[in-house]
Amino acid sequence: MSTTTRRLSRTARIDAVCAGAVELARAAACEVAAEGEVGSYLGCEAEGERLVTHYFDAGHRGYVGWRWAVSVARAARAKAATVDEVVLIPGPEAITAPAWVPWSQRVQAGDLGPGDILPTAPDDFRLVPGYLGPDDTEAADSLRVLNQEVGLGRVRVLSVEGRDDAAERWYTGPHGPDDPVAQAAPAPCSTCAFFVPLSGPLGTLFGVCSNEFSPSDGQVVAYDHGCGAHSEIQAPTPAASEPTGPTGLPSHVLDTLGYDDLEYQPRRSRRSGR
Repeated sequence: MSTTTRRLSRTARIDAVCAGAVELARAAACEVAAEGEVGSYLGCEAEGERLVTHYFDAGHRGYVGWRWAVSVARAARAKAATVDEVVLIPGPEAITAPAWVPWSQRVQAGDLGPGDILPTAPDDFRLVPGYLGPDDTEAADSLRVLNQEVGLGRVRVLSVEGRDDAAERWYTGPHGPDDPVAQAAPAPCSTCAFFVPLSGPLGTLFGVCSNEFSPSDGQVVAYDHGCGAHSEIQAPTPAASEPTGPTGLPSHVLDTLGYDDLEYQPRRSRRSGR
């Protein structure tokens, strides 16, 4: 390490001449700021050898907590300091705008509205060229090549990483097994007649609910999700004197029945009798 490097690495001592140039710094700030916008003196600090920055409160209602920073410097063997720079900077308690975040990181699920366009990045890890695809079977590869030749193939398809990312998001989301609705359900979706399994690898874990009375109607649900609208739930037989609704159930069934009042009756197979 050279002598020069060692000297610069040490904490700079404040220069007495530069530190005493308070009025010079104030006059420079007043030339830049509007009348009455240079407030009380806040102190100074050394920025380097024979370089000191003086701070003044910014007396502007729109810049609460900001301050004028005036840097003064002195040449070697010079007896007076000169103004180097005048800027308005935020202080520790200043109100400032939040850090800028690129739009691609600001967009959240559900932000897209009618007419909005959300482009995908060329290197999006969730997508791969259509001739690759997430399946590894020889038949799938041949089909992709054929589709490309006749112009039917998609330019890009879901990658293995994209598929796994979606599966994890769906499984841990509101239509997975850990949702309070699923935790209180009497039976899982996999045994419900309204459960329509997906095709492909995602079909081993997910399907779509087709029950209009379910809170998950039209949504992708996990096999081990569930709700109170399961197809095999049977309500207790109403008493003869109890009024019933159009469906034959007690008219108050939705208001008073809970899961403990219902019975889960899995249907038996006609062939096996089980």
